[in-house]
Amino acid sequence: MIGPDGSEPYVKKHDFVQLRHYAIAGLLAASFALAGCGQPASQASAPPPAPVTVAQPVKRTVTDWDEFTGRFEAVEEVQVRPRVGGFVNSVEFQDGAIVRQGDLLYVIDPRPFEAVAEQADGQLSDARAKVELAKRELDRGLNLVQTSAVSEQVVDQRRQALQAAHAAEVQAAGALKAARLNIEFTHVTAPLTGRVSRHLVSPGNLVQGSDNGASTLLTSIVTLDPIYVYFDMDEATFIKYSKLWFEGKRPSSRDTANPVQVTLAGETKASREGTINFLDNRLDVSTGTLRSRAVIKNTDLSILPGQFGRVRLIGSAPYEALLIPDVAVATDQSRKIVFVVKPDDTVEARPVVLGPLDDGLRVIREGLKPDDRVIVNGIQRARVGAKVAPQTAPAGGKS
Repeated sequence: MIGPDGSEPYVKKHDFVQLRHYAIAGLLAASFALAGCGQPASQASAPPPAPVTVAQPVKRTVTDWDEFTGRFEAVEEVQVRPRVGGFVNSVEFQDGAIVRQGDLLYVIDPRPFEAVAEQADGQLSDARAKVELAKRELDRGLNLVQTSAVSEQVVDQRRQALQAAHAAEVQAAGALKAARLNIEFTHVTAPLTGRVSRHLVSPGNLVQGSDNGASTLLTSIVTLDPIYVYFDMDEATFIKYSKLWFEGKRPSSRDTANPVQVTLAGETKASREGTINFLDNRLDVSTGTLRSRAVIKNTDLSILPGQFGRVRLIGSAPYEALLIPDVAVATDQSRKIVFVVKPDDTVEARPVVLGPLDDGLRVIREGLKPDDRVIVNGIQRARVGAKVAPQTAPAGGKS
């Protein structure tokens, strides 16, 4: 505006105040606009907490089990060999069948042995007749010596003849018994109950028989119920068991039939139970292991000698332990860790020392407390230090 004298511009007082109000209002409007635009952008950039499932460790009494690789062997095994030689007449069993003690397996031609038995029987009859004759002659000599019809020397000779006749009778009886045994041995029978192998000699073949191991192998038989499982215990485990025994925390398998559990090939958990019944008296110097043996029931005859199995042997006294699902355990380089949700719902990686599996849960020896909240589902979404949205799973389980 132009002043009254037409030379200087001026602003009226009320106009100046009005302009200042307009300026302040504009600044406030701009600041509100900036604040209104910035706040929603900040909220949109922050992701929501990741949902995870947590569970507290299960506390219960457990017993450690050590696992070994074992091989099954028969409690009894026999190689069937003939005790007399000759031609095989017949095979009386089915290959691979179950046979009972005394069942007929092979028949060897008995005719040569029957002829020998008849000859021995005749020799025995002759010897018995000579014994009777010698008795009568001795009796007559004893009567005649009283009348001095014969001398004492004659009587002594007849007494000696009777003794010789008795000896010949015994010898002939033994020969007959041996001949009859040979006839019996022509029928080869099963010496025990078990599963027989295949026949190794067919009818018409000549077999050798003897009692010194040189006879022909005919077949073999193994018992199946019960059955042994052999396994090798490493030296460190043996020392651990010895220490526990000295401390009174675990009975020795030499004195106590400690229980074992056996898992067969293709199985996921133990299906057989048994007991230790043998520990060797020394460690194998080449492998540093101790040969051990357990006896297992095999009533269904499904286990055969030569099979492999996993043997679990009781390895500690019962103790209280914390357990969590095995899926909750992660690996961080050389460490085993679990993810724990702290009271403020942030994630913490906790190093732990693992124990064995027990009924599907992993024993945690160190690193956890009973009230810890362990992430059991959603581990891939958990980030150390980040907040999560925990949901509680059933005790020791996962959602």
